[in-house]
Amino acid sequence: MAHHHHVTSADIAIHGDHLDASKVSKVKSIALGIALIGTVASLYLLFFAPVKIRAPFAYSWLFAFYFFLTLSIGGCFWTLLHNVSNSGWGTSVRRTFENLGSTYPWMFLFGLPLLCPQVQQYLYEWMNIHRAVPPTMMIKDYLNQEASLLYHKYWFMNIPFWYGRVLFWGIGLSVVIYGLRKLSTDQDTDPNHGTARLFKARFHSTYTLIIFALTITFTGFDFMMGLDYKWFSTMWGVYLFAGSALNSMAVIVLVCTWLKSQGHLKHVTGPEHFHLMGKLMLAFTVFWAYVTFSQFFLIWYSNQTEETAYFLIRNTGDWNIAMIALVFGHFVVPFVVLLQAWLKKNPKALSIVAVYTLCMHALDHYLITIPERGISLGGEHMSKGPAFEGLGPIQVSIPGAFWGDIFAFITIGAAFLFFLLRALGQHSLYPNRDPRILESANVSN
Repeated sequence: MAHHHHVTSADIAIHGDHLDASKVSKVKSIALGIALIGTVASLYLLFFAPVKIRAPFAYSWLFAFYFFLTLSIGGCFWTLLHNVSNSGWGTSVRRTFENLGSTYPWMFLFGLPLLCPQVQQYLYEWMNIHRAVPPTMMIKDYLNQEASLLYHKYWFMNIPFWYGRVLFWGIGLSVVIYGLRKLSTDQDTDPNHGTARLFKARFHSTYTLIIFALTITFTGFDFMMGLDYKWFSTMWGVYLFAGSALNSMAVIVLVCTWLKSQGHLKHVTGPEHFHLMGKLMLAFTVFWAYVTFSQFFLIWYSNQTEETAYFLIRNTGDWNIAMIALVFGHFVVPFVVLLQAWLKKNPKALSIVAVYTLCMHALDHYLITIPERGISLGGEHMSKGPAFEGLGPIQVSIPGAFWGDIFAFITIGAAFLFFLLRALGQHSLYPNRDPRILESANVSN
């Protein structure tokens, strides 16, 4: 056993384990301040700044928004998986899964600017074409290949259906995680512990897993893949899911390590829990590499013009260096490091790896979103109106736009931190009245 003694019910705090609000109030206030100021400034940059700033910043915002959204969606995934798989070991850390997942509705709000045509016009070329040309005319007037391609995708890529979908992803998963977290936290204050809530949570996590799967897949389609309407990949949803599951677990590891350093989660989480979470990180590191390679291999092998464009852009110039760095940085390094059992049992060492994988996740999403910017905002294009003149020819990157990327990332990141800390402070840090808490506390693997 990894524990010094067998944990009994005497070791479990009767009223739960609550975060001292004063410990985090300063960090929370700073994070909220940065998020508020940053959001106000960002709204100016998205809607009122000169076009030369507005257009590139739309991409910065999309990159930061989707990066943090994947972490929140991952929190929902681990909560659902814990309930559905009837996991015993995860009970001690389940509340952290739920708290991370509960940031989802708040993070989704940062996608609201993407619902405005003023922002969409720089990101989604297909929307510009639809707004300019009715679909009935499209096939007659544009007999070129691009427009007929868009015409054939009209059943999915039409503006009303896009709005409907986005609304559903925002509301659907928010309701799911809110309901599951409420079931979990209500148990903390219920004098009759019982198992009714466990069974209810397990039942409601089955069919709602479908909502999760649709959300991670189709937010990826609607926000990210839609940047280039000609491009498609059948592996896209799985690819985004792999990164989301891995890096939300990295966040969970960081939160648990920090809580333990503050004297919380005593007796209920130990090296064995970190070992298990480290194993999950290793599993998803391998899974991410498998899916990412498969996507590349399928596109390379079939050699279709519409598909290869994605990699041609990213294998040009400096982007190519970043893509090669991603292969080694996102797979080879964490794979070798996470094979060590001692490291996975050491919260501090595992946290260093967690921070590292989050950096790689940022690089991954940067390479998904940002290379499209130089392509879309440069050069003459059939759907781009006069507003785009002056942004110059097609280029790999737009000078100065990088600062916008960092600014958007810090703004949404500060909001993410605020909502995560807020969630941690709302309820007991572990489900102290859950009938399986002792099984979890004494886990050995």
